[in-house]
Amino acid sequence: MTTAVIVDAVRSASGKGKPGGALSGTHPVALLGDVLRQLVERNGLDPALVDDVITGCVSQGGDQALNIARSALLAAGFPESVPGTTVDRQCGSSQQAAHFAAQGVIAGAYDIAIAAGVESMSRVPMGFTAQGRNPFEPLAERYPDGLIPQGYSAELIAARWKFDREELDAFSARSHRLAAEAAAAGAFDREIVPITVTGPDGSAYEHHVDETVRASTTPEGLAGLKPAFVHEAMGARFPEIDWRITPGNSSPLTDGASAVLIMSEEKANALGLTPRARFHAFAVTGDDPLLMLTGVIPATRRVLERGGLGIDDIDAFEVNEAFAPVPLAWAKDTGADLAKTNIRGGAIALGHPLGASGGRLMATLLGVLEATGGRYGLQTMCEGGGMANATIIERL
Repeated sequence: MTTAVIVDAVRSASGKGKPGGALSGTHPVALLGDVLRQLVERNGLDPALVDDVITGCVSQGGDQALNIARSALLAAGFPESVPGTTVDRQCGSSQQAAHFAAQGVIAGAYDIAIAAGVESMSRVPMGFTAQGRNPFEPLAERYPDGLIPQGYSAELIAARWKFDREELDAFSARSHRLAAEAAAAGAFDREIVPITVTGPDGSAYEHHVDETVRASTTPEGLAGLKPAFVHEAMGARFPEIDWRITPGNSSPLTDGASAVLIMSEEKANALGLTPRARFHAFAVTGDDPLLMLTGVIPATRRVLERGGLGIDDIDAFEVNEAFAPVPLAWAKDTGADLAKTNIRGGAIALGHPLGASGGRLMATLLGVLEATGGRYGLQTMCEGGGMANATIIERL
């Protein structure tokens, strides 16, 4: 069977996903195009050899409409012969793109593919593509009380897994501390590619530091924040909720892009490129769409089973921190060691640019395995609608 390998993984530094954020003045097509261009340039790869560019993007409207993958690769200067397609697996979109790319290589459909992701939440806000309509209306018969936004799902998880506010805030402060320490040590230098942006005064500069990391964050400071989702009707529907989720223990709105260079091991050797890791196992699962964010638990169990590994065989974990209760519930139910989880911080600090987050986690996971000498890394991501992807890679 053909082996799919990762030659490289890069990302932009995060930008605050609101007007005035570092990347808010950059069109998402240009943002992803810059990341794609730098990925092939730093590996000396002729982009004409790329069989497909598969790109995750959640809000496919406005500046991100009409197949942003194709637009971005053309903006990057790739030959017109290179195709691209855009996929939506909600927050796991670029992780799913990596699955599709690697599985295409394993099947023999591709020799080389790029799995990318992009989201400009400052330009295309969450919910924009619904255009004021209700896409869940036909589900009313099956879910008569209605599905709920993710913030309430996070509240339910905190309540049902019995995580108090102090525990949530402590985990969130850990994320910022670890991310700040990693940045200061240069741990992100290999994965971040600089993006040239225009400042408020019209001058151009390079953005290469995650804007969402707050090194001064403490549990005491987070304790002063008010809950973000207090809602009388939801409180009546779910009396177990006591409102513990705040902006401080949630991932921030974020702009960003990522790209992973994937090919067959044979092609990498022929091109004189050194693979950094191989894909070992894949999984994608559906779970309760009401809790929505707990799919990472069955996805982790499934990918371990498919990979013939136990939880203790994994040397490093990257679990997306959409909200603090997600990785905490995941660790409690799977038995994973939190000390090996998100050791360079997670999305609470590094940001969550929806469609680009899977590639960010992959780039960080590669760096952690290489720095620690670990063999296996597991990445998993909760997704809207109650889904999750999980991936195991093996460092080479």
